[in-house]
Amino acid sequence: MKEALFWESLNGKVLCYLCPRNCKIGEGQNGFCNIRKNINGKLYLIAHSKPCAVHIDPIEKKPLYHFFPGSDSFSIGTAGCNLACKYCQNCDLSKARQDQVRTFDLPPESAVKTAVENRCESISYTYNEPIIWSEYAMDISAIAREKGIKSVMVTNGYINIEPLRQVYKYIDAANVDVKSITEKFYNSLTLSHLKPVLDALIEMKSMGVWIEVTNLVIPTMNDSKAEIKDLSKWVYDNLGDDVPVHFSAFHPDFRFLSVPRTSPETVITARNIAIDVGLKYVYTGNISSDDGSKTYCPSCGKILIDRTWHSVKIKKIVNGKCSCGAEISGCF
Repeated sequence: MKEALFWESLNGKVLCYLCPRNCKIGEGQNGFCNIRKNINGKLYLIAHSKPCAVHIDPIEKKPLYHFFPGSDSFSIGTAGCNLACKYCQNCDLSKARQDQVRTFDLPPESAVKTAVENRCESISYTYNEPIIWSEYAMDISAIAREKGIKSVMVTNGYINIEPLRQVYKYIDAANVDVKSITEKFYNSLTLSHLKPVLDALIEMKSMGVWIEVTNLVIPTMNDSKAEIKDLSKWVYDNLGDDVPVHFSAFHPDFRFLSVPRTSPETVITARNIAIDVGLKYVYTGNISSDDGSKTYCPSCGKILIDRTWHSVKIKKIVNGKCSCGAEISGCF
């Protein structure tokens, strides 16, 4: 447990302004996220140094396809979340309280030491929503930067801009889950709002964070061709044509057990729409698709990275370039 940042006293409560929920938290109570708690008039991060998920993953699992492909990432997560997605694919963690999960004692120094010992090129803050344990991620990422270890956020992007500028000081890359490009979807299915996520993406880009975007395609909810096109066009117009986008298939979970799985054809169609909009690097996830897992040179069309699920089989990018001389966006 550690005293949190990003709060102030307010009429006998504490106001947490880390994310757009701006929770007003009474004495002894937790914020919406379940791991930020008012204790004696101060806000504490009760999950600091106490992750409940610790693994070594391929970076492709985040998914990040243009950030040191083929490398391992030391990955940690806690309980809780600041969204309320009715279809959550990781609800065993996101819907849990800190006292409902088994935790590990992992202070920041130990996290970095473990990453170094296991030859991980990065540490990923992932599994649940890392924004809610920003102070823990900040402490780790500062030490990791000194040791030459990269830091990665796998996030919903629901954070206020001023805190973001501090939280992301030592963050090198982020995969941001853009749930939908409509406010209706965010409001009804996640109990949140779209604009803060889009604003956060633009801010991350301006800070030099390497960004990749993921969209979970859910049948009848956000899978229309028009919506996929609007999302792709927003990325193209606001982040650039070289920001990788991953369209992933939904599987029934949490409160969406009666919603069918996303068909491979729907995910492949989404990829084709995004390519037609002008995005250079578009991928598919949670389905078997040869084209959707490969990285192609946008200039000559050569296969530069061949993948099987989360495993890199072939990598032909040298000094960030294809053999034809074209620059390939990313960190290689």
